[in-house]
Amino acid sequence: MSYMDIPYELDEHQSSSPCLFKSIWKVQANDTYQVAKPNGFTAPGMFVTFEGKGAISLAGIRYELEAGTYMIVPENMPSAYQCLGGDWKFYFVDFDTLGMAHQLELPVGQPVSTAKIPKAARLCERLIDSLIVHPKGYEYTAHLVIQELLLLFAREQLANGPSRHPELDDILYHMHKTIGQTIPIDDWVRQSGLSRTVFFNRFRSRTSMSPSRYMQELKLASAKAALETTNSSVKEIAAALQFYDEFHFSKIFKQRYGVAPRAYRQSIVL
Repeated sequence: MSYMDIPYELDEHQSSSPCLFKSIWKVQANDTYQVAKPNGFTAPGMFVTFEGKGAISLAGIRYELEAGTYMIVPENMPSAYQCLGGDWKFYFVDFDTLGMAHQLELPVGQPVSTAKIPKAARLCERLIDSLIVHPKGYEYTAHLVIQELLLLFAREQLANGPSRHPELDDILYHMHKTIGQTIPIDDWVRQSGLSRTVFFNRFRSRTSMSPSRYMQELKLASAKAALETTNSSVKEIAAALQFYDEFHFSKIFKQRYGVAPRAYRQSIVL
């Protein structure tokens, strides 16, 4: 048999409900533009500034919103905002809860500089266009666009984070695509262009595992899928995934899942 690919699914413990769109404004303001909200916004929202400059006060603390920044604001917090310098162009999008923003670890209540304003502006324009012409399913599109907007900024933040290590993306991808092969760790090190020590440190920071343990986990997940969906023998599965032998495979499978491969298959049939 050839090896079985592994299932990919969401971690229920880490997922949260996505936010839902409420409204969007595209504002081109001059010095006459001043808004006061003594009781705060009725729902969370986000300023996306693409030209000029504005200022916002939240609970008495003043922030400046320059071109190339976004700011997520909470609801029910006394606020006021105005144009600075005679020119402030921004989108303001509000949504139902801050749950998704918190889950994505986006800053709330402070301006954030971003290189993603052009793409964010395209998303906002797409949202506005959809709300004007009402194509079929536009309600779903509106919710998806605000979620995509939050994800855009979250991914930028993650890419710049200390433990992201994007140079490992290709390594992880190829590990998943070569589950049925045994590739020496030194080959992955050479492909990364890093020293062995740096590679191991960054790999563990990214995955919380050593490279060999990560690959073993992939092989065991593949074996589990094969036991569930094929009639291949335990010996054939062990060989396809290049375990040392059937007995070694059975031993580490039981260590990982708490039951031997044959007993696991029997429990699935029952």
